[in-house]
Amino acid sequence: MNRSQTSWLVVTAVLGVVCLAMSTTIQRGYALSAFADSTALVLFVVATAIMLKNALATQEQTRSFWILMTAGFGLWLTNQALWSYYEVVLRRDIPDPFSGDVILFLHAVPFMAAIALRPHKIEEHNKLYFSTLNFFLLVIWWMFLYLFIVFPDEYVTLNTPVYGRSYDLLYLGQNLLWLAGLGLVAMGACGAWRKIYWHFFGAGALYTAGSSLMNAAIARNTYYTGSLFDVPYVLSLCWFVWTGLLALQLKPTAGPETAKKSLAAALAPRLAMVAMLSLPVMAFWALRYDTSAPRLRQFRLLVALGAMLVMGVIVFFKQYLLDHELIKLLNETYTRFDNLQQLQTQVVQREKLASLGQMVSGTANEITDPLVAIVNYSEALSNEDSLSSEQSAMARKIGQQAQRTRELVSDLLSFAQEAPTERSPVELGGLLQRAVQMETLRSNVRIQVETRIDANLPRVLGSANQLQQVFVQIISNAVDALEEAGGGSLTVVARREGQEVVLEFSDTGNGMREPERVFDPFYTTKAVGKGTGLGLSAAYGVVMNHNGQITCRNKDDGGALFVVRFPAAGSVATAVLAAAKATS
Repeated sequence: MNRSQTSWLVVTAVLGVVCLAMSTTIQRGYALSAFADSTALVLFVVATAIMLKNALATQEQTRSFWILMTAGFGLWLTNQALWSYYEVVLRRDIPDPFSGDVILFLHAVPFMAAIALRPHKIEEHNKLYFSTLNFFLLVIWWMFLYLFIVFPDEYVTLNTPVYGRSYDLLYLGQNLLWLAGLGLVAMGACGAWRKIYWHFFGAGALYTAGSSLMNAAIARNTYYTGSLFDVPYVLSLCWFVWTGLLALQLKPTAGPETAKKSLAAALAPRLAMVAMLSLPVMAFWALRYDTSAPRLRQFRLLVALGAMLVMGVIVFFKQYLLDHELIKLLNETYTRFDNLQQLQTQVVQREKLASLGQMVSGTANEITDPLVAIVNYSEALSNEDSLSSEQSAMARKIGQQAQRTRELVSDLLSFAQEAPTERSPVELGGLLQRAVQMETLRSNVRIQVETRIDANLPRVLGSANQLQQVFVQIISNAVDALEEAGGGSLTVVARREGQEVVLEFSDTGNGMREPERVFDPFYTTKAVGKGTGLGLSAAYGVVMNHNGQITCRNKDDGGALFVVRFPAAGSVATAVLAAAKATS
């Protein structure tokens, strides 16, 4: 407890003793009324200032909470100012009906809004929207109750006894509802917010009890300003001020709720639904069973219809937001499912490549030496003059098949290579241009080539030789597809997207027969002897080792599209490279 809180406790004790002494020793009159009204007015000014100071010292949801509390105390202050104006300035009794009664009734609405915000909980924006809409439904319904129950006997046709009794009951219900909301959020909160809520609850409970006694005395015509009934009223205001000072000291922030939060979270939408359903019931009662004067029944029917119209608009708007949120969630679900499938495919592909690499690395070297001997002996045998032409042709075929097997083993060794390579920032534009020139020049058909490479394309951290082989392999497949189609166009695009470099290789060939299998080892659609099915698998492995991604799909207008993504080289990548070199 800091100095300001201690000082205010002393002020509260002194003020309570003085009010008690004044109410018991001084007779009813102007002096007592002036003292009581001035005291309450000063307390309301102090309470409003403290709430405003809390609002200026906080942010986001917490600031909204204190702004609403400031608004509530500001309305309460306005009611007290009107009361004091009549009794102190005009020296007149409070008129009945009193215009300040409406303001007094409305002052609790911002308090309810503040509780509905639940500033102790970190709320998502979409949930905050729905909570706000539910609260607006309840506020409109509460104002409808005032217009439906109290207002007709207050202003349409004055009936003071009925109006006073209805107002007191509704005002009591309003205070009890606010206390119930405070209790629910207090049980769901923790830390500083829990203390603040419970102190607000205590001050509100004291005020509610004192207000009920005060209204009962007014109904019996035994109440006057400055009487004993004002003592709980003054003490409750002092308690509100002390709670504001406590909040300034604790500086509460949003955090997790306890397990009891579900009740408070689920109560608002259910109350809003009950409020909406009650409108036609009350309208039907006013139409068929209300025994009041025709003017009162008509007024109640108009109020019910107006409330149904306004609340219906809010319900439709809420449903629109719910549908929009549902579509957003569905799209996010589809996106996450696609990402999960891609991740699963990548994991399976990596396992295939890892298993194949382990197998190849252990056997390929053992096969190379016998294959070299077969190639050399078959060449020597085919050059023997003693062999017939048929035997020489058979020897050459043996050599050709052995040479093809040797190339396959070489591809396997390249595919299974696990030795770490030195990486440095690589400029991809030049590598792409060279790869395009190398592969399109060997083609025997007319191919139209278009390259669109951003001038400010960032560098990529990697091995220039390995990346060059990846581009050559992808472009080679595209050129082969275009040769099968009798020509066409090849488009190579390189651009930056955020922190990534995106490369697209697009052709107008016949497309891939099974695009989901193009990166599988030994999968090929080429004729026997024209491909091993390891080129794209090796390219896939290189891209993955460079922390990139590679995908393949058929375009809607024909042809295949390969998309390769690499993270752009930056300060983080440079730091990682430096750390790797330092530990090697």
